[in-house]
Amino acid sequence: MTIPDQIHGPAPTAILFDWDNTLIDGWAAIEAGLNAAFAAFGKPAWTREQVLGNVRKSLRDSFPEHFGHEWERARDIFYEAVHATHLDVIRPLPASLPMLDSLAHLPLGVVSNKQGPLLRKEAAHLGWADRFRVLVGAGDAVADKPSGAPLHLALGRMGLRAGPHIWYVGDTAIDMQAARAAGCRAVLLGDAAHDGGVAACAPDMAFTDGVQLSERLHALDK
Repeated sequence: MTIPDQIHGPAPTAILFDWDNTLIDGWAAIEAGLNAAFAAFGKPAWTREQVLGNVRKSLRDSFPEHFGHEWERARDIFYEAVHATHLDVIRPLPASLPMLDSLAHLPLGVVSNKQGPLLRKEAAHLGWADRFRVLVGAGDAVADKPSGAPLHLALGRMGLRAGPHIWYVGDTAIDMQAARAAGCRAVLLGDAAHDGGVAACAPDMAFTDGVQLSERLHALDK
């Protein structure tokens, strides 16, 4: 399956982004939170590779699968550990700032399966809150990704309507599914090696990183 890295059709009128592994690296805190919860329930710890390979769904969708009827206790343990470290360990991915700077003329937003308050604290900590018109996280909409509901919520708050002129940019198949569920264009950033590869994610377009994405958009604008 060949995925185009060239842009066909008009340029986007707005772009929504996933957060973790699309714009920032916050895996250290997620790994610490998960392993704190696993330890409390006598479950084996996950390596970083296992975390990268398995964390897709929001907590409210995934924890009942791992912890059954005690998932809310596990949730509290997870969040206690995450809150202790997440602002200390988050880092922008190398291409994120150049990409966001180049796209500052467009309405931008974030839709993540990270809990909404955590997402907004991280954006504020990085000094990025003003870069985005909206920051929607898990629990903010009636359902989380892969549902299209959080994308529709974000667009509604931006005064926009879904369509192929709106890009949703993420790093996993769930992101691509959410984009299609919302009626937006599904754009993959990176090689998705942690999620079966580019072809398995089946994006409408795929770019190596944010630099390539912004270069293609700049060429289209010209």
